[in-house]
Amino acid sequence: MTLRFDFVSDNTAGCAPEALAALTAANSGFASGYGTDTVTAQAADAVRGLLDADAAVYFVASGTAANAVALAALCRPFEAVIAHEHAHICTDETGAPGLFGHGVGLTGLPGASGRIEAGALAAALDQPDVSHRQSPAALSLTNATEYGAVYPTADLAALTAAAKAKGLGVHLDGARLANAAAAGFDLKAIGAMGVDILVFGGTKAGMTPTEAVVLFDKSLARRFDARLKQSGQLPSKGRFYAAPWIGMLEGGSDSALLRRAAHANAMARKLAALSPFPLTHPVEANGVFVQMDEPALGRLRGQGWAAHRFLDGSVRFMCSWATTDEAVEALGATLRAIG
Repeated sequence: MTLRFDFVSDNTAGCAPEALAALTAANSGFASGYGTDTVTAQAADAVRGLLDADAAVYFVASGTAANAVALAALCRPFEAVIAHEHAHICTDETGAPGLFGHGVGLTGLPGASGRIEAGALAAALDQPDVSHRQSPAALSLTNATEYGAVYPTADLAALTAAAKAKGLGVHLDGARLANAAAAGFDLKAIGAMGVDILVFGGTKAGMTPTEAVVLFDKSLARRFDARLKQSGQLPSKGRFYAAPWIGMLEGGSDSALLRRAAHANAMARKLAALSPFPLTHPVEANGVFVQMDEPALGRLRGQGWAAHRFLDGSVRFMCSWATTDEAVEALGATLRAIG
C-alpha cells in the first residue's frame, strides 16, 4: 500500500505557485553570486517591509543551520541557550547549536504546548554564574511552537524583556512564523520588542527550501556572511534562495505568504472538528495533536495514512498551504472509522 503523506508535516507539500513563478522569473540571464545580486536585494527589502524593520537579511537553505548559526553568533562556547525543553533546537537538530557554537549548551525549560513558563524563565535567569555550569547568554523562543500554539504578542514581548534585562540575546525560531501571523501575532512587533535574530521560515510556508535569517541587531552583521560561508550556507547562486520570497511577500499584508498560512490554519481547525480523538494541545496554528492509542494508530496506517507520534506521545497532523478540504474530509472520515 502506498501511504499518503499529506499530514505528516507541512514540508511534505510542494512549492506554492507564487513562489515557483518568482523562482522561474529569477532564472533568466546572469547575476552576481553569493547574495550580491538584485534578486536577493529585492527579497531582503520585501522581508524588511513585512517586518517594518531596518534589519540585515540573509537567505539560507536550512532551518537547522540558520538556528545554529544564529545562536553561535549570540553565545560564546562556554555559554548556553535557554529554550523550551521541546524546542526544535533541543530535540531535532542533532546538537547543531553546540557544533556550530563550538560547545554552546542548551538549557530546556517547561511550559504548556511549547510555550515557556514565565516563572521557569525567571528562575533560570536568577541562577548565579558558577564555574561548573554553562550560564545562559541567549534565550530562544519559537512561534508558532512545536505543538502549534501561538504566543500572544504581549507574552512573547514579556519573555524577551526578561531576558534582555539580564543581558541575554534573543533568538526567535520562526519556522512557522507565517502561521503565527495568520493567527494574529504581530510581525511588526518583533524587532521593537528586542529580538536580536529571527529565523523566518520559508520552507514550511510553501516555498522551496529557503529560510531568512534576519538580524535586527545589525552589529551582528559584521562578517556574518563569512560565518555563513564557513557553515556551508552562503550559496553561490543565492538568487534562487531569495526569489521565492519575492513572490510570496508581494502584496504586503495581503501576501500569498499570509493567505496560504491562513488557509493551513483553517484546514487544521476543520480537521480538529472532524476528529473523534481528544485534542492534546490547542489548535491555534496549522497543527492538530490528538490522543491516540497504538492499535488505533496502526489502523490509521493500515488505511493508508502516514502518521507518527510526537515528543509528548500524541499523534500529530500538520496542514499546509496545499491541504485541501477533500483531504481533510477523507482523513476525518478515516479517523471516525477507526476511533
